[in-house]
Amino acid sequence: MATLLMVESWVQSTGLALPPLLRELGHDYILFTRDPGLYPDVDGERHPVLREADEVIVVDTNDRAAMTGAVIGIVCRRRIDGVITTCDYYLDAVAELAKMLGLPGASPDIVRRAVRKDSVRTVLARAGLPGPRFAVAATWDDALAGAAELGFPLVAKPVDLNSGTSVHLVDGEAALKDAFHEVTGVERNTRDQPLARRLLLEEVLRGPEVSVETVTAAGRTTVLGITGKSVTPAFVEAGHVFPAPLPPAVAAEVTEHVRAALSALGISHGLSHTELRLTPSGPRIVEINPRQGGGYVFDLVRTVTGVSPLALLVGLALGPAPQPEVRPRGTAAVAFVLAPVDGIVTGVEGREALDQNPAIVRWQLDVPGPVRRPRDNNDRVGHVLAVDPDGDRAGELAASAVGSLALRMAGGEVVTPQAIGV
Repeated sequence: MATLLMVESWVQSTGLALPPLLRELGHDYILFTRDPGLYPDVDGERHPVLREADEVIVVDTNDRAAMTGAVIGIVCRRRIDGVITTCDYYLDAVAELAKMLGLPGASPDIVRRAVRKDSVRTVLARAGLPGPRFAVAATWDDALAGAAELGFPLVAKPVDLNSGTSVHLVDGEAALKDAFHEVTGVERNTRDQPLARRLLLEEVLRGPEVSVETVTAAGRTTVLGITGKSVTPAFVEAGHVFPAPLPPAVAAEVTEHVRAALSALGISHGLSHTELRLTPSGPRIVEINPRQGGGYVFDLVRTVTGVSPLALLVGLALGPAPQPEVRPRGTAAVAFVLAPVDGIVTGVEGREALDQNPAIVRWQLDVPGPVRRPRDNNDRVGHVLAVDPDGDRAGELAASAVGSLALRMAGGEVVTPQAIGV
């Protein structure tokens, strides 16, 4: 049995799945958190991140000196075998602590570069990989100059946030001003860390979106598969299907493009979730995330291939490096419940049908309660996960299940969740 140090966690998705998996694998973990209140109870029980921890140590996880002192206090009385997190905002802290302890991990410098969208764009451009033209704006004058160079429409996003937060399609100067002030006006993220407050402007990439799930160990990258993604015009991820239905030649071109990008960034250790658009000119990278895929992508990969990205995350933290054999069978998909209006949901019709549908292996609804038309991925109000073990209809089955639901609103109207094909 190994003991891992977990530096914070996401609350949903991987945050719910990793703690019981660690127990299943025979490991225990010590949790570093600046506030246990970040992890609310789930179904009347303590959040799994808190419940499954062998120890919970309250320490300022945004203060590297404080964490270093806490680690020294631990190693004086027990061994730490690996350092992990599922939360993007602590990837560099994990890399630094692993390096300090002489444990397996990614290079802190490379992680810091990989989590900054502007740095990634610069590295890929210097490596000669084709991608959208871009500009970075710290001031309003920078934003105007960048837009004049790139031309409208363009995509505007913060350089250091996730979950699609504050990502906008900008069609003119007024919308650009709104995006600029939204991004530069927020000083800290949801974990109270200071933000760069810079706006990344990019040419719009046209075409279907996919993501490539990879694990890199000892400099060798293994492709776990390609995920098909459904994205709303507001850049909210509405659903995923794994594997994506791509011709072999296109899949090969996509994976080689991603390998070249990861190599250019210097990534030699860790999981990666790389998002791309399949443009008429070929695959173009949207973002590179040096961690497991969110939005239950990790569940889809495990269901279809038998390889668990979260188990790989643990293996990477402990060593020796995992070299998985990927043998996909069937398809799996998740479709998210998106409210078509702002308001308060008082009830949901169609829950019983989800329970009776043999293709639906799991579903969750976070309503009754307030909802809004989705601006980012945090506005999703539920999901349905479907499996077609021998065919390619999982995406259709998941989307159909979500479309069968009806949301009862406080004003008396009944609305259907947004219909987005998966």
